[in-house]
Amino acid sequence: MKILILGAGQVGRTVAYHLSREPANDVAVVDNNEGVLRDLQDRLDVRVVAGNGSYPTVLEAAGIADTDILVALTNSDEVNMMACQIAYTLYRTPTKIARIRAPEYTTRAPLFADGALAVDVWISPEQLVTEYIARLLSYPGALQVVDFADGRVQLVGVRARRDGLLVGRELRTLREHLPDTDARIAAIYRHERLVPPAGDTVLQEDDEIFFVAAADDLRRVMVELRRSEDPARRLMIAGGGHIGFRLARTLEKSNQVKLIERDSARARRLSELLENTIVLNGDAADEELLVEENIDSTDVFAALTNSEEANVLSAMLAKRLGAKRVMALINRPSYGELMENGSVDIVLSPSTITIGALLSHVRGGDVVRVHSLRRGSAEAIEAVVRGAGERSPLLGKRLDQLALPQGASIIAIVRGENVIMAHHDTTIEPEDHLIMFLSDRRHIEALERLLRSKP
Repeated sequence: MKILILGAGQVGRTVAYHLSREPANDVAVVDNNEGVLRDLQDRLDVRVVAGNGSYPTVLEAAGIADTDILVALTNSDEVNMMACQIAYTLYRTPTKIARIRAPEYTTRAPLFADGALAVDVWISPEQLVTEYIARLLSYPGALQVVDFADGRVQLVGVRARRDGLLVGRELRTLREHLPDTDARIAAIYRHERLVPPAGDTVLQEDDEIFFVAAADDLRRVMVELRRSEDPARRLMIAGGGHIGFRLARTLEKSNQVKLIERDSARARRLSELLENTIVLNGDAADEELLVEENIDSTDVFAALTNSEEANVLSAMLAKRLGAKRVMALINRPSYGELMENGSVDIVLSPSTITIGALLSHVRGGDVVRVHSLRRGSAEAIEAVVRGAGERSPLLGKRLDQLALPQGASIIAIVRGENVIMAHHDTTIEPEDHLIMFLSDRRHIEALERLLRSKP
């Protein structure tokens, strides 16, 4: 599959990294910055073209004529939309995805309707990160929460604590503890290594556990793995940019929200736009300011500025001063790995969160949703089993008859309105939605071949 990526910023580089690792993809990247492109070409197996991504001559040089998917991820909404329009008008590019940041565009639904702007899919990393943080706040103690089947099923990552009821016990006792709740452990990571979950697997303190359950059952399962935590009510946000503002506006009706913004003009503007949020003009790394604003009674401190260093420092300071939980927005994977040793509770990576939304439209084999897990090393996938017109090779087979690639497992099935935890004798039926966990992304091509329907 030929994929053309416009923009080699943090999100564009991450997308190029993930897509170029899959053997079936031929990836090209366009950007104005020749230095960034040289570095990218040294690291990845991609073609690069320097220039403006909305110029027809640059698109032609990058191979737009036979490109299957155009992914426009530059920092300019206008360049992204224009590139999609040119790709459609001149070359009839089949799939066009654009990064659109300004809500002034996305709230006008007719702009992207059929026959309007030639953008098949628009994504907003800022909106995706906002929704991601809001889900985490809904489930205190969760490291990651992702949705499947329109929210009926959720996959959650948690860290097992000593006071969890299941810690020190075998997995098979989960059914005894929760006789009326159906859940499935998808993966266990212990000291950064995968431990295959089995009935006799004993959970240990600090295990990172991914489990899947119906949305209504999540909290009951989490209590088994770590003690129950009170919902987050007091939230302090550092940074009033796109993400900080969206998060404050989303949560201010149900939470006590304070927002710290360094720029005085921006802080004044935010105070006019937000109704119930207390906006403070100051430095989030100012210890005196944090103490004065009762950081020790804050449930969640979220550092969401444009500076990674400022986010790390302010989050670590807030943690030391008594904030119950701290989050930091970090783009560099190396920073994220360093921070996840306990100094920062949750590392938020916009590029990793965004890649899942993009992969859902790039992947073949009837894949309808993809979520990137553990900094991109693993994936959770939702695929639909076709039964009419195009027939899936999985149809009518039991799960123990499937030759799944190494590291892949089917953990749940959504059938109509019912959520079914997968067992070895479960038979796959037409229009089933399979929820799968893939611990090693190197086998994604084999999994796609298995999932692909045939006439």
